Amino acid sequence: MRVLIVEDERRLARSLAQGLTAEGFAVDVVHNGTDGLHRATETSYDLVILDIMLPGMNGYRVCAALRAAGDETPILMLTAKDGEYDEAEGLDTGADDYLTKPFSYVVLVARVRALLRRRGRGSTASPELRVGDLVIDRGARRVTRAGAETSLTAKEFAVLEHLASRAGEVVSKAEILEHGWDFAYDGDPNIVEVYVSALRRKLGPDLIVTVRGAGYRLVASRA
Repeated sequence: MRVLIVEDERRLARSLAQGLTAEGFAVDVVHNGTDGLHRATETSYDLVILDIMLPGMNGYRVCAALRAAGDETPILMLTAKDGEYDEAEGLDTGADDYLTKPFSYVVLVARVRALLRRRGRGSTASPELRVGDLVIDRGARRVTRAGAETSLTAKEFAVLEHLASRAGEVVSKAEILEHGWDFAYDGDPNIVEVYVSALRRKLGPDLIVTVRGAGYRLVASRA
């Protein structure tokens, strides 16, 4: 699955690219509408994440130009809601979905996967993560360990999914926050400890190892 991100907020674009790459997508990033239209025209993508307020050429014009050229690639539009731009106009230009900033990364990934499923293109993105006796079904948002299903909150699921996608690696609190929280989040990074503790309670204390001063590592069961 190949995704194009057209976003002039570089920190947001970088965060999205890192998260989607960890999900198994190939990601290209450009920072203005003119480059976005050129890249989308010259390269085949499975989905375009398109900001509305862009330098050079706004997202509405990029979307309309792609649709006028017969390009049916799914488009997810992003905007900071300010009254001037609205959902109706975005969808009228041919966008498939619309997300208002700030947003949760979990919500964005859910929208991306829904768009890909809707177009019948989602089958090649791995829907399941397996680490030892832990199984994470991303599509159904189900988690089982040793065959027993466990109910998780959205944030718990996001933290676990990110750790599992990088099983065996040390993942910092900052990386977990970037994956699972709003990009505008500037609170205490120790909130991650709360969710790691909850996951240990629900799934067992041996699953997530604390690496002091560095972060956390998800490990396979030694059973």
